Amino acid sequence: MTSSVLSEKLRQKQSSSPARAPWLRVAMGVLATIGLLDTASITLKRWGLIGSLTCPGGGGGCDKVLGSAWGTLLGQPLSLYGALAYGLVLVLALSPLLLRGDSRRQWGALSQPLLLLLSTAMAGFSLVLVGLMVFTIKAICVFCVLSAALCAALFVLSLVLNRSKDRGTVIFRVVITGLLVLLVGLGWASLADQPAVSGGPGMAPPVQAESTPAKVALAKHLTQVGARLYTAYWCPHCRDQKELFGKQAAAELQVIECAPDGRNNQAELCKQKGVQGYPSWEIKGTIDSGVKSLDQLALLSDYQGPRQF
Repeated sequence: MTSSVLSEKLRQKQSSSPARAPWLRVAMGVLATIGLLDTASITLKRWGLIGSLTCPGGGGGCDKVLGSAWGTLLGQPLSLYGALAYGLVLVLALSPLLLRGDSRRQWGALSQPLLLLLSTAMAGFSLVLVGLMVFTIKAICVFCVLSAALCAALFVLSLVLNRSKDRGTVIFRVVITGLLVLLVGLGWASLADQPAVSGGPGMAPPVQAESTPAKVALAKHLTQVGARLYTAYWCPHCRDQKELFGKQAAAELQVIECAPDGRNNQAELCKQKGVQGYPSWEIKGTIDSGVKSLDQLALLSDYQGPRQF
């Protein structure tokens, strides 16, 4: 009798060990790595550290989604937070496999519920983002769809990894975490879609900041040398770029509206120029996407005027 009890305890102990299901953790690690590369590439693109990313399938869906009001959180690309989440999944999934003995067993047992909670949160938030993409933004970003699929797969694998746990506990954790994430995500989605001032249908909100004489001088110089600013009315980063100049200086810029449904748009010109992201600057025949500081623009255009921006 005693031996059978001990055998059952040993079996339960082994079933919760990462050694019993290393393939699950390796699979989660692979998926997390793909997600990390996906979101890190988007983040570096939004920071202007790498060139343009061609959206599979063509069209401007990726730029419209990533450049929307929901593409930024706390002043940083939303993809940055996705990259951090994937990185944490990668660490939680693979780190127990690098340990030995009791440390491996204890950390493996602790990481299982953490992976479940994290993957549930990621899947729930991805559901909110997919809903925004399909029903509100009405554009498809393949990179975002890939991330959502990866989150769903990680969630399923985390459920399998926790199969030896009490089923009621697992369900409770999933439901509570999922509901909290959905509520927070929906609240954030609602608040993010509140522009300060509407510019009217197909128009960007008007610039609010005041311009200094140096900013006006730089804007006039950019126009004189043939510089163009390619924008889309729905793009918050385009608004950030114009706010750097202020309303008086922004009025001096040669601004090209690229959104096909934007007012007075020149979508065909943007297409001919190969504009891949918004905002994009064309200076001396070179097109470069991303928000530029005024000092960068002065350097790129050989501006020699006052620099008290």
